[in-house]
This record gives sequence, structure tokens and C-alpha cells, in this order.
Amino acid sequence: MAGSRLEKIGTIYSRASGLMQSGASRWEDRPLWYDLYEAFPPKEEPRYDRPAPNLKLRQIFYQEDKIRALFHKHNKNIGAVNLLQKEKKTLTQRFIDHYSIVEKKYENMEEPQKIYDEALELLKREQDTRNEIIEITSEISDGSQVGESKGEPLKINIGDIFK
Repeated sequence: MAGSRLEKIGTIYSRASGLMQSGASRWEDRPLWYDLYEAFPPKEEPRYDRPAPNLKLRQIFYQEDKIRALFHKHNKNIGAVNLLQKEKKTLTQRFIDHYSIVEKKYENMEEPQKIYDEALELLKREQDTRNEIIEITSEISDGSQVGESKGEPLKINIGDIFK
């Protein structure tokens, strides 16, 4: 039933236990987490009506996270990444490497635009040597996205696709 409030009646553990005790579910078909829950039960029962703990959350941002966010904010269409190729660095990681090198070169520079531009230039030169065709933008303050139409619509002929 769509309006059911079964999550308010007991916990998922008590419902799974009840199903096994009543014979509606076999012991062999128990969920993977069931044995762990029995071995290490939580200090407080995880009920829906339990008040949220008042904990102060720590910020866990690293310096490279800020650089990565800056890069992805202005370069949204950088292509897919194959995560199985661990020996090959991603475009973002290569940009972070270039940015950190330039940042060390200009330690006291207060203008992140110049550091960003120079790191981007290094990345573009590296792309030229690798023959990669990925468009990268160099404007930090510009709100436009890469890949926006430059006033000329894309013309595709359906008949050419199926030849």
C-alpha cells in the first residue's frame, strides 16, 4: 500500500528478525548485514523518531579540492574518464599538478587568475603534444560554459548517419 508507514513499526533489524522467526523468510536467506548487526549492535537503536545528534561537522576540504572545483566550474565538458586506467592521470589531475607547480613558483602571488591561466597554458601545451582534442576555457570570472553554441547551429543530416 502506498500510504503505509511500516518504517515506523520497529527497525529493519526487528522486522527481518520477525520474518525469520515466523518462517516467512528462511535463515539461509538472511541479508548480508544481519550477522554484522548482531555481532556489533549500535549504541542507540536506529529508529525513525530518534532525534539527530548535535555534532559539529569537520570541514575536510583539501587544497587540491579547491583547485579541482575551480577547474570544473569553468570546464564542464571535459569528457569521460576511464577509472580502470590507473597509470594514466586524468585531465583534472594533470591540471592540479600544473597548478601546484605554478603556485610554488609564485608563492606570494595574490592573483589566482594568473596562476590559473599559466597552469591552463601548461595543460594546453601538454595536450598539444599528446594530440588531445579537449576544449578548455581560461576565464575564471566568465559564466559561460564550454561547448555553448557560438551562434552557428549544429547541422546534422540523419541520412548521413545511416550510410
